Amino acid sequence: MNVIIIEDEKPAARRLNRMLAELNIEVQNMLHSVEEAINWFQNNEHPDLIFLDIQLSDGLSFEIFEEVNVKSAIIFTTAYDEYALKAFKLNSIDYLLKPIDEDELEVAVNKFKENRPQQTELKVNVDEIRKLLINPIDRKYKKRFTIKVGQHLKIIHIDEIECFYSENKATYIHTNSNRSYLIDNSLEHWQEQLDPEQFFRANRTFMVHINAIKDMVSYTNSRLQLKLHSYDETEIIVSRERVKDFKNWID
Repeated sequence: MNVIIIEDEKPAARRLNRMLAELNIEVQNMLHSVEEAINWFQNNEHPDLIFLDIQLSDGLSFEIFEEVNVKSAIIFTTAYDEYALKAFKLNSIDYLLKPIDEDELEVAVNKFKENRPQQTELKVNVDEIRKLLINPIDRKYKKRFTIKVGQHLKIIHIDEIECFYSENKATYIHTNSNRSYLIDNSLEHWQEQLDPEQFFRANRTFMVHINAIKDMVSYTNSRLQLKLHSYDETEIIVSRERVKDFKNWID
């Protein structure tokens, strides 16, 4: 059985590795970030089973699925509370609550072994899990940004924003007046602050507002190209793994 661990806390990864060794399971590799995991999956045969932490150092582990069609069974490891774990129960995904208990680990591994013949492809509704990880009743989404322009401060309301994008390790917003502004924090940070009914993460570089979309065009390898009303600096491509979620979102 080929197993890998994706966990940004190296002591936690080593502990899980030791616990699996006691169950006579050898771990093939230990990865520690979204970027590292994507690179690894794109260049290696996918394992039978992945132990995957939700929150990694450079974003949520769900972003891996947006770039790679992972063909492995997954056991999530998480420190999220009981409410958030409903997301995994509803999606029939196994999980282990941190700190991982030895007996619970053994039960999860045995469950995987029993169901292994039926494991053909990972089926995860990423957006549904993401929504369920946040209590919508208590959630208040960001309504405006305050941007420094020279010696002045400019208020930009959320409906003025066409897209968020990353470039050279920096994050920008582009407005419907065809201006781009540098902002703090990463796309991953702002994705959690924005209403998912209005904004969609097309790929690792772009997040678009639904009202900004002017046209949608079929692209190579079953992808989609989005054309916005004013932004035209770079092609915005919906990755193949995200196309189905995108179509559900615009409906």
